[in-house]
Amino acid sequence: MADLMIETPVDPAEGWVADHVRQYADSNGTEGHMWQEGVPTLLLTTRGKKSGVARRTALIYANNGDEYVVMASYAGSPTHPDWYFNLAADPQVVLQVGQERFRARARRDVPADRARLWGLMTAVWPDYDEYAKHTTREIPLVVFTREV
Repeated sequence: MADLMIETPVDPAEGWVADHVRQYADSNGTEGHMWQEGVPTLLLTTRGKKSGVARRTALIYANNGDEYVVMASYAGSPTHPDWYFNLAADPQVVLQVGQERFRARARRDVPADRARLWGLMTAVWPDYDEYAKHTTREIPLVVFTREV
């Protein structure tokens, strides 16, 4: 398989997420990092669980020290987003935060830290609390640690 750092990822085909990813990537992070009302976003590139293809999406994030936290909310959908399943198969990812691209490793939140991480995320995007009311699944929080 090709290296995620140099492979050209497949972006969402249409809709506002596709527009956001395109703006972010085309500007090399000078646009799109701060989304509506100053909400920080990153670009996540994962390896497709079934296809093996590099796939990229934009996600809201919060900082947890030197780590980045995202929520697999899928706006309260009854299923996890595809990118979350990709992480379960291969936790090695590429993140772009603003103009910086780097390798990282994903891990799922642990119960002892869940409430604190949830609070970090809802401080950035309060709608996550509302999304949780629309689904019976536990919405995963994912923590990314930069690889050196």
